Amino acid sequence: MSETNKRGLVGVISLGCPKNLVDTEKMLGRFLDGGYSLTTDPDEADLLVVNTCGFKADAEEESREAIAEMAAIKAAHPGVKLVVTGCLSQRYGEKLLDDIPEIDLLAGTSEYEKLIPIIEANTQPPLVAKPNPGAGEDAPRVLTTLPHTAYVKIAEGCNNPCAFCIIPKLRGAFVSREPEDIDSEIVALVEQGVVEVNLVSQDTTLYGRDLDRRLSLADLLEGLKEIDGLAWIRLLYLYPTMVTDQLLNIISEDNNILPYFDIPLQHSHSAVLKRMKRAEREADVYKLIKRIRKKIPHATIRSTFIVGFPGESEAEFQHLFEFIKETRFDHVGVFTYSDEKGTTAYDLEDKIPAKIAQERRDSLMALQQSISQEKLATYIGKTIPVLVSGVSDENEWLLEGRTMGQAPDVDGVVYINDGSPKIGTIVDIEITEAYEYDLVGHLKITRDSD
Repeated sequence: MSETNKRGLVGVISLGCPKNLVDTEKMLGRFLDGGYSLTTDPDEADLLVVNTCGFKADAEEESREAIAEMAAIKAAHPGVKLVVTGCLSQRYGEKLLDDIPEIDLLAGTSEYEKLIPIIEANTQPPLVAKPNPGAGEDAPRVLTTLPHTAYVKIAEGCNNPCAFCIIPKLRGAFVSREPEDIDSEIVALVEQGVVEVNLVSQDTTLYGRDLDRRLSLADLLEGLKEIDGLAWIRLLYLYPTMVTDQLLNIISEDNNILPYFDIPLQHSHSAVLKRMKRAEREADVYKLIKRIRKKIPHATIRSTFIVGFPGESEAEFQHLFEFIKETRFDHVGVFTYSDEKGTTAYDLEDKIPAKIAQERRDSLMALQQSISQEKLATYIGKTIPVLVSGVSDENEWLLEGRTMGQAPDVDGVVYINDGSPKIGTIVDIEITEAYEYDLVGHLKITRDSD
């Protein structure tokens, strides 16, 4: 082992949501700060780490498959250690060690800062305690996203009692970060070259209500919008009942806070929302969309919905279908209900067969695909600002980027088929083609993003 790698090479797999990715990036920062080196090749690693997601069945399956793959690599390389962290560890604790004995160390969602001391002490006690949402917020960080974009977690945990969700049990109660800490982290990211920040938490609109000096998300944004060099601030995971007039006012201003509303509504029918233990009802949902569009006509609205929730009748599903058809969201994600032990929905009767739930999902996605294509077609002939991401995964001869209305990883992209704009800059692209989820255009006027 070389002097530069005197404490070993660490290979990390990160699964799940952007909030989990932030945890992974801070874990990587701790390892680097502790004298370790990082590798993207698991066969080179002395320490393999899988930061898991355990939110629902398919995420758990993906996590278990990743652990099994790393266990096989460990078996082929004597002396390598396997560490499993994150939500799956928090959910199952020592039972996960019984299921997968190849795991050397198990750590929950609040124990990342204890990893290195335990690893170096060569002991293997499971580190799964009650979730502590405030743990480790000041850790150093290594970006794994493109160098010009980053997720910033502004809070941890969740207070909402949604019947289908196990997150509060895995992450604990809602705890906001201090605004000065968030500001300092973003300033440091901008100094590294980040021009787009995506603010995330389990319930971003609740930010600041729990702090000693009671604040709001809008109060936080008032400070962040003044950071020099920060071109775009995007808000993700907005709980519908907390989208206040104060928040709409600051987003409507001509500043770097993007008019992008990511609001997981989950359903439109009041009876389903009640069974889901959501705070809003049908009238509230319609009123919210109307308020946003009246205040900010050019707003991009994204939402997610669950079909097949226990007891969802055909009439209730048709209500959701007509709601999406009428509302014409810019982006929609649809999930089939996952029956998760530990949630209150798990004990509900009248479970919907998986085949029916999948048919309902397919129906909504087909509807949204046609809506999306129609809406994107209105961009043809227009020139819009695009953040250049790099060479396209689809075609090495194309660059790609994203508009203000396209969040990373979940929305479509803009393919740039003419011109050579610098990666990480915001440029003017004239749109020439539109498809179901993506746009195509060419460089028109370079914008200075510095």
